Amino acid sequence: MDRQLWRQFPQVEPELNALQPYLLDAVKLTNQPIHNKILALLESGGKLLRPGYFYLFTKFGDQIPAERLRAGAAALEILHVGTLIHDDVIDGSPTRRGVRTIQMKYGQRNAIYAGDFMFTVYFDQVLKSTSDTYLIQSHINAMHKILTGELGQMALNYREDATLDAYLSEIAGKTAELFALACYQGAMLTNAPQNVQDSARPIGEAIGSAYQMLDDILDYAGDPKKTKKPILEDLRSGVYSLPLLLALPKAKRDFHQYLKKRQDMTEADILAVRELVTQHGGVEAARQLATEWTDKALELIAALPAGSSREALARLTGMLLKRDH
Repeated sequence: MDRQLWRQFPQVEPELNALQPYLLDAVKLTNQPIHNKILALLESGGKLLRPGYFYLFTKFGDQIPAERLRAGAAALEILHVGTLIHDDVIDGSPTRRGVRTIQMKYGQRNAIYAGDFMFTVYFDQVLKSTSDTYLIQSHINAMHKILTGELGQMALNYREDATLDAYLSEIAGKTAELFALACYQGAMLTNAPQNVQDSARPIGEAIGSAYQMLDDILDYAGDPKKTKKPILEDLRSGVYSLPLLLALPKAKRDFHQYLKKRQDMTEADILAVRELVTQHGGVEAARQLATEWTDKALELIAALPAGSSREALARLTGMLLKRDH
C-alpha cells in the first residue's frame, strides 16, 4: 500500500489501512512457498488504487456494514493481483514490483494455479460483499471483458500495423474495466444517487484508460529504479504499446529493422527503439492522449454532487497524470 499517497486522502485512508491485513488473511493457501510469494506480491508496494476509487464512490451513498465494503474492496484488489500473476506468465516477466515473479521462481504451472486460486478468493469476497444477483453479474461481465482484453492484446502481438482503435479497445478490457468496476460497485453497493451510479462506469473507464497510457509512457520515459520494471520488458514479447504505435507510422522502415527480430532483440535494439520513439514524438503524443482521457474523467467528476468526495476524486485523478512510477 502506498501510505504516502493515501495520507493525502483522509476520507478513505482508515479503510485502506484496515484492508491490507484483511487481504493477507483472505489468501490462505496450504502450499507455503506459493502462499508466501502471493503475500510478498500483496505487500510489495501496490497502490490499492482500485479499492481507493471504490471507497471514494461509497462516500456518495448510504452507510452499510463496514465488513461488506471491505469484502467489496478486497475482491477488486484480489482480482487485480490474480490477473497480474497470469500476465507475468504470458509475458515471461522476471520481476513484478521489484520482486521475482511466481512464474520465474516456481515455474509457469505453479503461477497459473496461483492466479486461478486468486480468482476463487475473488468470488468468495464478491459473495461476502453482496447477494444482489445484478451486482454479482456485473462482476462476471467485468471478468469476461478483462479476459477478452487480454486475448485482444495477444492478437496484436508483433503487429506493426496495429491501430490506435485496436489499442483503445484492448486497454478498455485489460485495464479500464477494473477501474470501471471499482467505481460502479462503490456507487451501487451504497445506493448512491442515480447520477453517481450512471457516471461511475464512464469515470472509471476514462481513469483506467489514462492510467494504462501513462504506464505505457513510463516504459519509454520512466526511471526503472522508480517503476521497478526493466526498460521495455514487453517489447520482446511483441507488446507494442501507445508511444510506439503513435511513432511507428512516421518511420516504419527504421523501426522494422529492429522489430523484425522479435524475441531476438538485443538490449541495444531495445534502446534504439526507445530512442526512435522519442525522436518521432511518440512519448509526447501519448502524453497528450493520456491528458485528454484524464480531462474527460475530470469533466465527468465535476458533474458529481459537490463535497469532499468529489474533490478527492478529482485530486487523485489529477495526480495520476503526474506520477513517475
